[in-house]
Amino acid sequence: GLGCCALVLLLLLGGSGSPGTSPRPRGPWPEEQGAVPEGAPWGRVRYEAVKEHLGAVGALSRRYWQYLACKVWQEGCEEEKQREDGEASPIPSWGFPLVGQDYLEILSAWYCSFGKCCETGDCRIINNITGLEADLSGQLHGQHLAKAVVLRAVQGFLQSPQPQKALVLSFHGWSGTGKNFVARMVATHLYRDGLKSDCVRVFVSLLHFPHHNYVDSYKAQLQRQISETLQGCRQPLLIFDEAEKLHSSLLDAIKPFMAQHDSEGQPHQQRSIFLFLSNLGGNTINEVALDFWRAGRAREEIPLELLEQRLRLELQEAAENSYAHSHLLRENLIDFVVPFLPLEFQHVKLCARDAFLARGLPYTEATLDKVAQMMVFVPKEEKLFSAQGCKSVPQRINYFLP
Repeated sequence: GLGCCALVLLLLLGGSGSPGTSPRPRGPWPEEQGAVPEGAPWGRVRYEAVKEHLGAVGALSRRYWQYLACKVWQEGCEEEKQREDGEASPIPSWGFPLVGQDYLEILSAWYCSFGKCCETGDCRIINNITGLEADLSGQLHGQHLAKAVVLRAVQGFLQSPQPQKALVLSFHGWSGTGKNFVARMVATHLYRDGLKSDCVRVFVSLLHFPHHNYVDSYKAQLQRQISETLQGCRQPLLIFDEAEKLHSSLLDAIKPFMAQHDSEGQPHQQRSIFLFLSNLGGNTINEVALDFWRAGRAREEIPLELLEQRLRLELQEAAENSYAHSHLLRENLIDFVVPFLPLEFQHVKLCARDAFLARGLPYTEATLDKVAQMMVFVPKEEKLFSAQGCKSVPQRINYFLP
């Protein structure tokens, strides 16, 4: 298979010396040096010479193969190092010149393109926690709680040697506060292809499961799709947008994939991550933020414990909501309830600035003020929070283009 192809390439590269070196000039055949010894047929002499030459090529190819095995599979490296530290090789020109090493680097890269050589064991998975932290700090505005919780939860889960269950995060807050934005960040920094990765599946309730009459069909389809994703990727990410609109039967279908499991029973679920995005609890979060503002306290002083407690109480008391009354809450399958605070005027300005920068357009503070002033702010008296968050800001900057 793949190893044979590599060996053929090495044989072709091997020649009579290392890649990038000129072949040693062929010495004269014995019959060219003088008379052939008596009793030694001319063909026999040529045969022995060719045999010796092929033996040298074969030995050289084995040398390349051992070097490649060390570079790609990390096998036989001790033997390789001992050979390098030992005496000079009896076969001339076996020291690998730079060009020869370049050939091996190309061959190694070609092999690794099949997904066998990445640090994670799967080239689709990159787990760039540093990049995630940088983007959360630089691009997510007004969400000190969400930044801290998401980063700590994801990093801790990925560093855990053997998680006992899937990581389940439930995002709550008004529309436009950054729930989808953070979900996209997580996908971008954990997977090479972001949301387009084979390891990522996004389900939108009203788009994928619009009719309650077909809930049984949706349930079977959802279970099959989740199973296929888990089997095809050892670290899948499943995102459920508009989670509050999911039918209770669908939530029950998801539950087995998140529940506690042992390492032998559910090998494909060891690194599963579930994100549920919901508008539930948005009013409760806003009330807490407004109370802090009226008391003259900074929103950064709002503790996670206070909001999480309020959110869980509201979800448990929510009437006729399948998400709130599902097994996710009753059986403590949700690891973190992540609150997204309402955005204020200065946060909308930062979103506008990011929108201009993303398109490479110039802007002024006056322009950012005008963009923010186009948004509707509530409550009526204070006009403190953007009713749409930053959701329509990228479209609104079009009004200010030259």
